[in-house]
Amino acid sequence: MELFDFFNLAVDKPILLVVVILVSFVILVNGWTDAPNAIATVVSTRAMSPKAAIIMAVIFNFLGVLAMSLISSSVTATISNMGNFNGDPNQQLIAICAGMVGIVIWATAAWMFGIPTSESHALIAGIAGSAVALNGLAGFSGTGPAWLSVLYGIIIASVIGFGLSFGITKLVQVIFKNVNRNKANRFFAKAQIFGGASMAFMHGAQDGLKFMGVFLLATSFIEPSVVGANGAFVIPIWLMIYCSLIMGLGTSIGGYKIIKTVGMDMVRLNQYQGFVSDFTAATCLFFSSLVGIPVSTTHMKTTSIMGTGSAKRFKSVDWTVVKDMVFTWILTFPGCGLCGFLVAKLFLFIF
Repeated sequence: MELFDFFNLAVDKPILLVVVILVSFVILVNGWTDAPNAIATVVSTRAMSPKAAIIMAVIFNFLGVLAMSLISSSVTATISNMGNFNGDPNQQLIAICAGMVGIVIWATAAWMFGIPTSESHALIAGIAGSAVALNGLAGFSGTGPAWLSVLYGIIIASVIGFGLSFGITKLVQVIFKNVNRNKANRFFAKAQIFGGASMAFMHGAQDGLKFMGVFLLATSFIEPSVVGANGAFVIPIWLMIYCSLIMGLGTSIGGYKIIKTVGMDMVRLNQYQGFVSDFTAATCLFFSSLVGIPVSTTHMKTTSIMGTGSAKRFKSVDWTVVKDMVFTWILTFPGCGLCGFLVAKLFLFIF
């Protein structure tokens, strides 16, 4: 769909414009509370300044969205199947609006406490909650494979992220054991920039596709042509640019607080540890994106940091901060799902 065609559609159906505004705000909040995880380590180890890292994040977020859209948009399809929205198009759009409002409420509350909540999990829960509000338990009908992908994503982030990061850190320690520390630091300072760029790229590839999935799902309620012949969404280039810019704006507004929690408070990282955590997280996110598994970039990055921190010394990780984050992750599905459900019920009653 061309931008002009979409504009005409929004004029004919003003509620679609409301959806656009709300989804845009959720993307902004994602950049505000989630995208900073991608550049947290590269800033905390002083490999890059916050300003330079944010500019890099904006550029590579867009490149990630563009490249992964061309390679595989299966994550977009997975997100669109998290809830069953069968029904009247106006009610479908109202329910989607409510889900976005629920996500914003949840994410903003977590940001106020400096906790890097997962916008991916919030998005999934908000969509599911609003679908249940619209169709009852039938809102989950046929969504089993999509939710199974979410479970796989949690396992990948928790087990593989921690274990792989732990193992690679041990390997790096052995390889660079007799290397001059100043030379090693110079090498890893440059390597970390590559790692940070890779994480920003994969954040766009994962989270950008997720939010575009919601955007196109809402559009498909009134314009089915956005769905291709094979059932996958056709993602226009203007939408990729738009999502990347909004996400970058959010990162520049509120990113430092999350950068501090992830990259400074949880573990005091050396530059080689920062590189390992970025490399591990980006690698896992890449392969997850190829097969359409919606992995939380926050979850992936923080467990990788835990792994590399534990490899140096188990006590070097502030497990109190970890406990707060895990508690938030556990609460996200029921908490954000309930927010989406209640707001959807309210919106459907009012409108």
